Amino acid sequence: MPFQMGITIYLAHLLGDWLDGKYDFNNGIANKTCTLLGVGLALYQVIRQVHQINQK
Repeated sequence: MPFQMGITIYLAHLLGDWLDGKYDFNNGIANKTCTLLGVGLALYQVIRQVHQINQK
């Protein structure tokens, strides 16, 4: 699970970097937003997996 969280957050960060470069955002808002969304997505995945484990 920790590797899955790390990969999700890292890929979101890379997406934010790419968006910042492509659309020339000065303050890195796309990077910050995508990274924050990646953290939220990673937490959602962990909560969903723990819920599935507890259902068994």
